[in-house]
Amino acid sequence: MTKDMWIRTARRAGAALFSIAAVAALASCGTPGPKKTDMSNTTVVTVSQEERIRKRIIQRILELDDSKDTEALKQFASGPELTVRTSQLAVAKATDSIDQTADIPDGVQQIMIPTEANWPRSIFSITTTTENQQSGRLLVFSQDSARQNYKLWGLVRLFSGVQLPTFRQQTPATKSSAEINDPNHTGTADQGGLVMTPADAVRQYADILQNGSSSKYAKSFENDSLRTELAKLTATIDDGVKRNGGTQQQTFTYKDGAIRVLMTAQASRLKGAKLGTLVIAQIDSSWTRTAGEDRTSLPISDAEKALFGDQEGKQTIVANYTNVVALYIPYANSGSNTKVECVGAERVPVSVEAR
Repeated sequence: MTKDMWIRTARRAGAALFSIAAVAALASCGTPGPKKTDMSNTTVVTVSQEERIRKRIIQRILELDDSKDTEALKQFASGPELTVRTSQLAVAKATDSIDQTADIPDGVQQIMIPTEANWPRSIFSITTTTENQQSGRLLVFSQDSARQNYKLWGLVRLFSGVQLPTFRQQTPATKSSAEINDPNHTGTADQGGLVMTPADAVRQYADILQNGSSSKYAKSFENDSLRTELAKLTATIDDGVKRNGGTQQQTFTYKDGAIRVLMTAQASRLKGAKLGTLVIAQIDSSWTRTAGEDRTSLPISDAEKALFGDQEGKQTIVANYTNVVALYIPYANSGSNTKVECVGAERVPVSVEAR
């Protein structure tokens, strides 16, 4: 296979991975609550408030697709989503087109609102499918303090066919908190009572992304679309690089503190309820590809090429990615159901540099 052939093959594989879908004054209406954790059945915002917060933020973010104003984006996005969307706008500015995977529907299938009134507060919403039938998005809106507005903190595209935990559901249709099961609660990175803490789950999953089936943690996790597609892409690139006498290596690291946790009730009246915790977290990765002697390493996707810009190619290229993952972690008393499962993800390059 020639260098041009494997680069084209790699770009097609990369595009497939990037399209994984197999899944503000008004924003400040998150009303100030008591400083201590409130374990009552009262949610931190009403369903109507969630709808206004969500639609306003999404509208403002999508409006920036035209202006590509990354400074204005900071008013409406934070956390990993600010990093992801900033990169998507940079690519759009270079290509004069926003990728269709960046679409965010403003309609929802399900809303999960916790009862705790401490900070930061988060609202979890699952959107409808996009106009071109991409899978729904899991959105996390976060408010850091009473003096700050809600912002879109995280977004993952849900994998096709996944079953999410059984949360108490709020829907715009009912305008109320239907008693599906007991209230949802906000968890922490070191939350106990699970088969592993949320932070440990993210660190172990990062190790699996880096080492694949050879990871010592692989047996503790279900297989998923991100792992499968990433393994395929890595194998394609590895084959092409080695044919030309080069090397490639990826490292994955959990970004400490970039995590949000939502817990179901520990018991449910519903038969077959899937109980545990939904974790959304950021994993940063770096992909170093070095060509053989007297050869040049090039970007492997349109997004990488846009971020690479007019740099002069060198023997080594380093592409940094932000990966946002949604993990389901069962409770420790869940019987035979003890495996952690990735139910959705977002993966975008955020910088590409020749070295």
